[in-house]
Amino acid sequence: MVRHTEVARHWKGRCYGASDVGLSRAGAAHARSLASTIAAWCPDIVIHSNLRRTRILALQIAAIAKVEAIADANWRERDFGDWEGKSWLAIYRSTGNAMDGMITAPDSFRPGGGETTTELADRTLDAIARLTARRVAVVTHGGPIAAAQGRSAGLPEHEWLALVPRYGETWERPMNDGFC
Repeated sequence: MVRHTEVARHWKGRCYGASDVGLSRAGAAHARSLASTIAAWCPDIVIHSNLRRTRILALQIAAIAKVEAIADANWRERDFGDWEGKSWLAIYRSTGNAMDGMITAPDSFRPGGGETTTELADRTLDAIARLTARRVAVVTHGGPIAAAQGRSAGLPEHEWLALVPRYGETWERPMNDGFC
């Protein structure tokens, strides 16, 4: 799994989970260089969330590896409801520390009326369970990667925030031998 590269500057400091945002110039350049690295892992297929920020990298990987790229909305980032597009500071100013509910009440807290942490994790694990190819490159978002890592390691939700990867960072499931 690889997290998309850097998003457009306009979105820095904003909540953009389910929003379809583009990449910054640096993010686009990073995607071009990262695509070769991921393609060298010889994936049988490339899956992405179909949001622009994942689709760009996924299509580049697929072209280099000469495999199919498939969109699957189950790999999307968390839906933050009416928080989408707002700055994190504005959200904090209007809700206080309510956003802590994502980790303190993972089964019931819906940020902005959106998706709970448990729903995000269940959706991600369902997407993983449906993978059929031996080698799959998944271009996704920080939330699904952290949820997959956290559930895989048996960690409680309050420890998942530390698992959110940086832009372009990868997480390889242990069963993958890493060779073509």
